[in-house]
Amino acid sequence: MTLLQAPSSPTLTFHQYCTSQPKAGLYVAEKSFLQSTLSGSCFLSSQRQVKALNFSYTCSRLSSFTAKAASNGACASSVSGQTAESEVLKALSQIIDPDFGTDIVSCGFVKDLLVDENLGEVSFQLELTTPACPIKDMFEQKANEVVAELPWVKKVNVTMSAQPAKPIYAGQLPAGLQTISNIIAVSSCKGGVGKSTVAVNLAYTLADMGARVGIFDADVYGPSLPTMVSPENRILEMNAEKRTIIPTEYMGVKLVSFGFAGQGRAIMRGPMVSGVINQLLTTTEWGELDYLVIDMPPGTGDIQLTLCQVVPLTAAVIVTTPQKLAFIDVAKGVRMFSKLKVPCVAVVENMCHFDADGKRYYPFGRGSGSQVVQQFGIPHLFDLPIQPALSASGDSGMPEVVADPQGEVSRTFQELGVCVVQQCAKIRQQVSTAVSYDRSFKAIKVKVPDSDEEFYLHPATVRRNDRSAQSVDEWSGEQKLQYSDIPDDIEPEEIRPLGNYAVEITWPDGFSQIAPYDQLQMMERLVEVPQLTPA
Repeated sequence: MTLLQAPSSPTLTFHQYCTSQPKAGLYVAEKSFLQSTLSGSCFLSSQRQVKALNFSYTCSRLSSFTAKAASNGACASSVSGQTAESEVLKALSQIIDPDFGTDIVSCGFVKDLLVDENLGEVSFQLELTTPACPIKDMFEQKANEVVAELPWVKKVNVTMSAQPAKPIYAGQLPAGLQTISNIIAVSSCKGGVGKSTVAVNLAYTLADMGARVGIFDADVYGPSLPTMVSPENRILEMNAEKRTIIPTEYMGVKLVSFGFAGQGRAIMRGPMVSGVINQLLTTTEWGELDYLVIDMPPGTGDIQLTLCQVVPLTAAVIVTTPQKLAFIDVAKGVRMFSKLKVPCVAVVENMCHFDADGKRYYPFGRGSGSQVVQQFGIPHLFDLPIQPALSASGDSGMPEVVADPQGEVSRTFQELGVCVVQQCAKIRQQVSTAVSYDRSFKAIKVKVPDSDEEFYLHPATVRRNDRSAQSVDEWSGEQKLQYSDIPDDIEPEEIRPLGNYAVEITWPDGFSQIAPYDQLQMMERLVEVPQLTPA
C-alpha cells in the first residue's frame, strides 16, 4: 500500500485533504493524514502500529493511543536512536492482548519505567484498569520473559497494579453510584430458574478474581440474598448525617437487600416498590466498586424499567432453564434489554443435566439456552448441572464458589466471570469512543457500538438536526431552529456518553444536545468511508 504525501498545511481539514487525493481512496487518506499529524513526515510502517493509532485498549483501559504513547514514549516514529528505554518498550510491545489485538505499550499499561544499563537492571509497573483482569498473570510472565531476552538485561522487576476505570457517566448519576465502574444485571424474567444463585455466585467469583464487588437484591416481594449469604450484621444501618444507607458485608462483598431492612418481604403496590428500590440503590454508600451485580426481580414491568432508567447498566446476564416455558419468558427480557440498549453478554442455562452410571441425562430437555443464543445473537452460553450441593449452598448461607472453589460449578462460574470482565471492558471502550470530535479533521467521528461502520459528520449538521423542544415545536412540529442560526464553523466543546444509546454534546452557546446513535446514523455524512479490500 502506497502512502500519500503528507499535507503541507497543518490547518488543512480532513475533508479537504481527502478530496485532494481522490484516486488513493479515503481509507488510505485517513491513515496518511493521521500519521503525518502525529509524526511529521515520518510514516509508521507497521500495520499493528497503524491499527493502534485508532483504538488501544485491553481489560477496561479506555484511553486513546496518542495520549498514552506520548506519555510513555511508545511511538516508534518519534524515537531517535535505539536507547535502552526504547529497546525495553519495543520488547514489551510484543505482548498483545488476545481479545483486542493491541500491545500493552500502546494501551499505556507500562508505568514508571526505570533502566540502569550499566547494572543491567530494568524495573517498571504494569498498571491495569481492573484487578479482576483474567490475563494479568500472563502479562506479568510475558513481560519478564521478553525484557530478560535483551542481551544487556540481567535483572527484571515487574510490579502489577490496577487503576480502576472511572465510571463513564459519573457526572450524570446519583452520588451513591458515581464510583461504580460496571453495573451488571442478572435477569431471567421468570421465577424459580436459579437467577439469584447465578447472581450471588457470579459476584463472589468476581471478588475472588480480585475485584471490588457489591450485590443489590432488587426483589422486594421475595428477597433471596438474606438466605444465600450469612453476614454478621443482618440489618442495614443509616448514616443520620448524610441520610445514606451503609451496606452490610459478607466475605468482602457489599450487600444491600430489602430483606436486611428488618421488614422481611414487602406488601405494597408497584409504584411504592419502585420508590423503595430507587432509594435503596441510589442512597447506599457503595464506595468504589469495580462491579455491582443487580439480582433483578422476575418480570418486565415497572420495577425492571425503573432500574434500567435509574442506573446505566453496563451489561446483562440472562438465566434460563431447558424448558420451553422458560425460553418464552426469557425472550421478553432480552427484548426489553434490547429496547433499553443494554447489551446481553451471556446466557446461563441452569439445571441442564446430571451424570449417573457413566451417562449424562437431560431430564428437562435441551436447547432453551442455545435457542436464546441463536435467536438473539448473544455471544456466550454456559451450562450449570443439576447438583444438590449448589442448591444446598444457597440455603446454607455460603455460596457454592466459596464452599467448593475447585468444583465443577466453580469452574463454570470462573469462565462466566472471565467472560463478564472481558465483555464489560469491550463495551466500555465502544461506548467511550463511539462519538468523538477530531480537531485535526474538524469533524465528528461516529462508530456506533456493535457496528463495524465508521463515518464522519460536520458539526454544524449535527447541531442543526437537534430534535429537542428548543429546536422543534412539540405540538406543531414546526422547526424553530433555522439553518442560518448555526454558523458553519461551530465546534463542540464536549462530547459525553449518555447511557448505551446516545451522547450529550455541549456547544459554545451553552446548549446541551442529546444525540441518539440512531439519529446520528440518519444524518447526512461528511464523507463515505469505503471498505478496505486487500490487495
